[in-house]
Amino acid sequence: MRRFNVTKRGLMAAVLAFCAVLPVRAANPPLRIGYVFAMANAPVLIASQEGFFKAQGLQVQLTPFADGPAIQQAIAAGRIDVAYTGAPPVYQWYAHGLDLRILAMVNYGQAALVARSDGPIHTLGDLRGRRIADTSRGSGMDVLLRGFVLQDTAKLDPEKDVSLVQMPVGNMNTALAAGVVDAAFEWEPFVSQEALRGSGRVVFNVNQALPFYPWYVIASTTAVINQRPDDLIKLLRANHAAIAFLNDHVAQSDEIIATAFKLQPEKSPGGTVVTPVQIVTAARSRLGWSDKLAAPDIAFIQRLMNYSFQMGLLPRPLKANDVIDTSLFARAVTQH
Repeated sequence: MRRFNVTKRGLMAAVLAFCAVLPVRAANPPLRIGYVFAMANAPVLIASQEGFFKAQGLQVQLTPFADGPAIQQAIAAGRIDVAYTGAPPVYQWYAHGLDLRILAMVNYGQAALVARSDGPIHTLGDLRGRRIADTSRGSGMDVLLRGFVLQDTAKLDPEKDVSLVQMPVGNMNTALAAGVVDAAFEWEPFVSQEALRGSGRVVFNVNQALPFYPWYVIASTTAVINQRPDDLIKLLRANHAAIAFLNDHVAQSDEIIATAFKLQPEKSPGGTVVTPVQIVTAARSRLGWSDKLAAPDIAFIQRLMNYSFQMGLLPRPLKANDVIDTSLFARAVTQH
């Protein structure tokens, strides 16, 4: 019987040669996440900076956007996989053929109408005939402004009684100070910046009128849901951990938010310096974070859908549950 003398080095070489011909299974690429650059979407930044994505073994690529419509264009073009966005752009694109689903909530609150502190606007009734800074037509903020704030609450026709001036939210305070607009419908931290420096007054706080109204949601296409359910579950777990961190570690998370948004100290009318963290603290009075979509949240999304249909932004009426799928969220928070 012949004996073969196989050295350790020879065996290793044989193993490597064998492995070289095996098919290589590519690792999942990073999950590409687009988010509206607003303080209310802080969970995605916290999850990245505090390592919650990494703890789930999930690689992500984060891209900020100015508003929801821009994000939906990116997701429709296949440039991102997941959106942290308002619900209206999600269901509007769904109605036009993009098969999207809302997976979870991100936050509640954020919006307020701000006017010049030395101007004539003190109540919503003073808005008639005025110019109001608004985000992109069809964005969540636009639907909320025209539907709830102007039509339902102020009893004004948003097409006839006021002039809406579309602009990025980051330009609104400058436009307000320059007199380009008389009021601005904006989100945090811009609301608190303007109020604390004394150049603007909060005329209408939506979270006060609609306590805990849901705002940003996590959405994705059914294609991504079907192809990468495990990665989306990891994302939802990381988001859940980030929200817990925001609620349990207020001082630390406020520092992170102030840095992420590059907030600068402001001077109050009395000359007192307002720190970036104080701006974030003030902003918390108009927003908070929660990821569970409860029945009242779904009812509010339905209300936004109804506004959108009335405004001609939807080709047909929709039901909120047509675009909501919380099955992955349920798995994320119950299976660890």
